[in-house]
Amino acid sequence: MSTNNSLYPERVLSEILKSKEIELPKTRHKIVIGDSRHMDEVESNIVHLIVTSPPYPMIEMWDDLFKKLGCKTFDEMHNYLNEVWKECKRVLIDGGIACINIGDALRKVDGVFRLFPNHSKTIEKFEQLGFITLPYILWKKPTTKPNAFLGSGFLPTNAYVTLDCEYILIFRKGGLRKFDPKDPCRYTSYYTKQERDHWFSQIWDIKGVKQESSEIERRVAAYPEEIVYRLIRMFSIIGDTVLDPFLGTGTTTKVAMELYRNSIGYEIEEKLLKLIKKKISYQQRLLEPKKFEVTVIQRDD
Repeated sequence: MSTNNSLYPERVLSEILKSKEIELPKTRHKIVIGDSRHMDEVESNIVHLIVTSPPYPMIEMWDDLFKKLGCKTFDEMHNYLNEVWKECKRVLIDGGIACINIGDALRKVDGVFRLFPNHSKTIEKFEQLGFITLPYILWKKPTTKPNAFLGSGFLPTNAYVTLDCEYILIFRKGGLRKFDPKDPCRYTSYYTKQERDHWFSQIWDIKGVKQESSEIERRVAAYPEEIVYRLIRMFSIIGDTVLDPFLGTGTTTKVAMELYRNSIGYEIEEKLLKLIKKKISYQQRLLEPKKFEVTVIQRDD
């Protein structure tokens, strides 16, 4: 089930009306154009779930961004990301979950072709911060070139395995999250057996999002709504607050709105604000003040 249909919101509304225990909450959404190493707009211990896809170190598409931030090497790039992860730890509640979509990189440096293991470096950084590492998901992205390879011809031994999976790393801050008995928001946020069996398997086959033609959009990762949809359903309940410290074009905010969660998104690239507003139907949301409160903050970092 994906955000491309409205079955889930309709089902939730039906269940809520039958139970008469809770009303659909008005949700609040904050979009900050600024560097997420400093999330001054977010109080400590208020975020329930983090869903994000950061720039991948050593991937050419993000070279210019990292250079602007003064990062040239693999370690420097991860040290930058780690400053964001520190802020994520501060704002997460005890028991809160962080889901990080990241891929490894293949690159020739100083004449040597090698793998840069972004997923293992990210796990290392999170564990140094005290997070608990949970089982991860492998996102297997379909390719039109299933037999593509790196190397020469069909002769051993100098060909290389291609990368067709990305990682969705899952971390928890502290122990299990606690809920009041029979919490109505939690029970209304249930998933079906079919959803549970499908979503909680380790390998996800989800088609990537086609990149757009403009220069600014080519620099944004192809991040399907389906991934965000599943993660929000799996690891949050109605009324929770979801944070994306690398918002991109606004996918996390859009899906959070559809699933009755609050959201906070940070994006360092000011030029993306127009695309974010378009994706979340910003003007329409302003006309529905009883359902949505949307705040945009443009910092001068």
